[in-house]
Amino acid sequence: MQRTNPHPALLGHLAVLVTITIWATTYVFTKTLLDHLTPSQILVIRSLLGLAVLTLLFPKKLAYVKNIDRLFVALAGFCGIFLYYFLENTALMHTSVTNVGVIVAAAPFTTLLASRIFLRDEKLRISYFVGLVLSMGGIIILTVSDGGDLSVSPFGDFLALAAICVWALYTTLTRIIGRRGYPNLAVTRTMFFWGLLGHTIALVGSGQSLPIRTICTKEILLPLLFLGLVASAFCFALWNYGLRSIGPVKSSFYLYLSPIITIVVATTFLGEPFTVLDGVGTALTLAGLVVSQWRFGAKK
Repeated sequence: MQRTNPHPALLGHLAVLVTITIWATTYVFTKTLLDHLTPSQILVIRSLLGLAVLTLLFPKKLAYVKNIDRLFVALAGFCGIFLYYFLENTALMHTSVTNVGVIVAAAPFTTLLASRIFLRDEKLRISYFVGLVLSMGGIIILTVSDGGDLSVSPFGDFLALAAICVWALYTTLTRIIGRRGYPNLAVTRTMFFWGLLGHTIALVGSGQSLPIRTICTKEILLPLLFLGLVASAFCFALWNYGLRSIGPVKSSFYLYLSPIITIVVATTFLGEPFTVLDGVGTALTLAGLVVSQWRFGAKK
């Protein structure tokens, strides 16, 4: 008998689910590393490890069909590998892991808007705007609830919001590139090259260098290996596969699970407080995401 492979959409959903689960824990690792390294130092090492693994897996040069595709891949790498993570890691220096995790979960709103503008994939229904108001209200409550904590600044929450706008552009560009039929690993590897270039420029431009002795210690090296090999190389390949299989909008809605996982990990391992206001803000944000998917008047 001839074996039949599972439906591509099923594999796509599984790939995105695994990716989101792993990514939801990375905030905790990054927050811990920020006690010893700067965002640029972490991201240069993380991107370098990811690029090295992806190059080993797919050493062939990416042959472009159209010259414009070079620009799309470079922009995707700049947005998704460099700018998004730079904003996110910097946000973690100014606000809590919980706040960043919940705000990043609102990425479906920016992704849906970008998909509508650039891909014409989805119409923006009334439920989208109702859900957007609820989620933004939840994010505002999260920001206000931390007013008494001097280690938490609204600036960090703003950076997290900027990060999900950048992520929407990355997701849309990746979808456009995926429609061209390029090998997933080759595209992901090339994106990492452009992301690493951005991180390196940021590192050198700020007058920083890599503290090799600090990096080689066990408590620093193991989290960096996890972030670089698992959360970067492995997960970006999985995420890009999921985008090709089920599309940017369905992929982004798996982010619903991310804040729940992040909150559990942050409160358990970092001892971050989770107040009643935090609960209200989180609930409103997630409720807005759910409401945004309602189809009023649609037949079941």
